[in-house]
Amino acid sequence: MRVFVAGSFNVDHVWRVAALPPPGATLAGQYASGPGGKGFNQAIAARRTGAETAFVCALGPDGGARMARELAAADGLVLHAQSSDAPTGTAGIFVDADGRNCIVIGAGANAALEPGFIASALAGLGEGDVLLAQLESPLPAVAAALDAARAAGATAILNPAPANVAIDRALLDRAEVLTPNETEFAALLARHVGERIDAEAVAGLDQARLHALCRDLLPDGSVVVTLGASGCFVSHPEARQRGDAAGHYRIGAEPAQVVDTTGAGDAFNGALAASLALRPALAFGEHVRFANRYAARSTEHAGAALAMPHLPAA
Repeated sequence: MRVFVAGSFNVDHVWRVAALPPPGATLAGQYASGPGGKGFNQAIAARRTGAETAFVCALGPDGGARMARELAAADGLVLHAQSSDAPTGTAGIFVDADGRNCIVIGAGANAALEPGFIASALAGLGEGDVLLAQLESPLPAVAAALDAARAAGATAILNPAPANVAIDRALLDRAEVLTPNETEFAALLARHVGERIDAEAVAGLDQARLHALCRDLLPDGSVVVTLGASGCFVSHPEARQRGDAAGHYRIGAEPAQVVDTTGAGDAFNGALAASLALRPALAFGEHVRFANRYAARSTEHAGAALAMPHLPAA
């Protein structure tokens, strides 16, 4: 089975600094540039875990597009790229001494991705395949990707990131599996459930409370809330527990020598999609544990897409 990722490609401009900059500050730091974008990071992660993977995106007429094509070819990633007159997307990233980051994104060509192009590129989706989408692309394109997956009998995963993108109930309900982090989970709860919970308090909620909130948020789908150093929480609807013995449970964090957390969530999502495609008979919790381990390894290297670990061939 295959993974299809619909999403963004960005050229990342990264500054490593002692502390994240406050307003008005001028800091000295180390600069590097490389490939990123949530969609591309996730596609590379899925491919490097061994899954046959296709990436659907929009690229501009510039060096960033050439980078995307060269890197996709080098990793054996099938690329479906819509051409745009806008520059290829960019991101400015600051990473502090503890590996924490803040990011500013310039959408560029990513904002031009069209539903019609998505539908055409995903025409090869089939039963058992996995579709993964995020929110750095126009929402009609995201909806088209999720619709294509559901129509084909593929698993539709929505990573609702970044958190500041407001999505409606119709888009949310298209997902079979939803994978927010604490900030995204809190934002979705405020918008769709009417619960206002501080993102920093999410990891401290008891399992019954978290499960109830997940069921209110996505009644018919599974929710995986990634909790950083606290691991993650899984919640299933009663009618479909995806091979798990329990309807909800926590999985602890994997130990790691953290260098840079940029792209860790993308590593998790790409690895989760790949595991679902490669080992469909496993219980869902085993897929989540695999993704958790892979994400931990990704934090031990600087960068985003290029920090995704290569797993040895099976």
